[in-house]
Amino acid sequence: MNLSINTPALLFPAISLIMLAYTNRFLALASLVRNLHEKYTTENENRALHNQIKNLRYRLRLIKNMQAFGICSFISCIFCMFFIYLEKEVVAEILFAISLLFFIASLFLSLIEIQLSTKALEFALSDMELKDASLVQYIKNKFDKDVK
Repeated sequence: MNLSINTPALLFPAISLIMLAYTNRFLALASLVRNLHEKYTTENENRALHNQIKNLRYRLRLIKNMQAFGICSFISCIFCMFFIYLEKEVVAEILFAISLLFFIASLFLSLIEIQLSTKALEFALSDMELKDASLVQYIKNKFDKDVK
C-alpha cells in the first residue's frame, strides 16, 4: 500500500467533528447532572432518581472514553503523517491502522452511549404513560381540549 500524506489528513475533519459532537453530548450531560444534583438534595429517597444518577455516571464514563479514543486516533494520525514525512512507510501504515482502530472504538462507544441515553429517556417517559392505548386518540383528545 502506498500511503500519501493526504490519506491520514482526510481523517482530521472527521475526528474534529466527532470530537465536537462528543463535547456537546458531554455538556448536555453536565447540565443534566447539575439539575439532578439539585433534585437529589431535596428528594434523597426517590428510587427513580438513584437509577438516573447511576445511568448518568455510566454515560459520563463512556463519553470520557469516547473522547480519549478520539484523541488517541488524532495523535496516531499526526504521528502517521510525521513518519510519512520521514519516509518510514511501514511505521506510517501501522500508525494509520491504529488510528482507524481508535476511531472505530470511539464510534462504537458512542453507539453504546446513544443506546443508553435512549433507554434513559424511555425510563423518564415511563411515569407519563398514556392512559389511552392509542396515540392517535391521545392527540385527538389533546387537540379537542385546545380548540375548546
